[in-house]
Amino acid sequence: MPALSSKNTFPEWIRQPWPSGEAFSEVKSLMGDLKLHTVCQSAHCPNQSECWGRRTATFMVMGNVCTRHCTYCAVNSGRPGDLDAEEPEHIAEAVKRLGLKHAVLTSVTRDDLPDGGAGHIADTIRAIKAVSPETTIEALVQDFDGKREHIATVQAAAPEIFSHNIETVEPVFARIRDRRFTYRQSLDVLRIARERSEGRFIKSAFMLGCGETPDDIDRTLRDLHAAGCDAVSIGQYLQPTPKHAPVVAYVPPETFREYEALAYEIGFGFAVAGPFVRSSYRSEALLESEFARERLASASART
Repeated sequence: MPALSSKNTFPEWIRQPWPSGEAFSEVKSLMGDLKLHTVCQSAHCPNQSECWGRRTATFMVMGNVCTRHCTYCAVNSGRPGDLDAEEPEHIAEAVKRLGLKHAVLTSVTRDDLPDGGAGHIADTIRAIKAVSPETTIEALVQDFDGKREHIATVQAAAPEIFSHNIETVEPVFARIRDRRFTYRQSLDVLRIARERSEGRFIKSAFMLGCGETPDDIDRTLRDLHAAGCDAVSIGQYLQPTPKHAPVVAYVPPETFREYEALAYEIGFGFAVAGPFVRSSYRSEALLESEFARERLASASART
């Protein structure tokens, strides 16, 4: 079992260039023109420079104010405003103008809405597919309080990947997540999604560096696999501001590679782990993998 680094200084491998360049400016301008939010900006993602430089972004649906407060997350908490009824079409327009072959949608949690925003997310998926029918979509959603009907609403819009992040291991969960999230409920969300997947892909992600042990990581991977996850992403937690939960340890790249190998050993069809890996980072790689091609070919042969 690989060991975590106990080193608590800012290591050399946790460095990224400042965002810049023509493509970066183009994406920034487009998001401003269409009044869209991205998790790249709101969550202070360290991959923003690379992703926007490739003219891609992860859209954050339903505004940039979350009704829950997790101590690791840079997204603002509070009372959100009304939904923007034009947002689905605006995101679809951005996807088309950027020429995205694969789009990732995530959202803030909206406990103030009767359906948690499931209908709005589904509308956004359909709007993208209406103008960019060849574009594949990953929908990274909240827990919807574990309500099957809201999970089903999103799945009915047929995103190629349904994602819900477990975020951390069970012993750390209560310390860094809003109390309304629970580890077991997140596993249930994935299990429910698996039951209704109809051949599509189920994915989750979690962070290292929050105080977890190697045994915790092993257990979490096995829990996610037992819940029906096809794919998992593992990255390094980075403290957004001094007010957020501190980093307990920086995990070396070679240790991430060992956890990636462990995930495959447990049985995941696709796994990626590294200091800068985030749930949405190069999301299309799952659909381009040998595992996905074989799954889709098998599904096609049955129809």
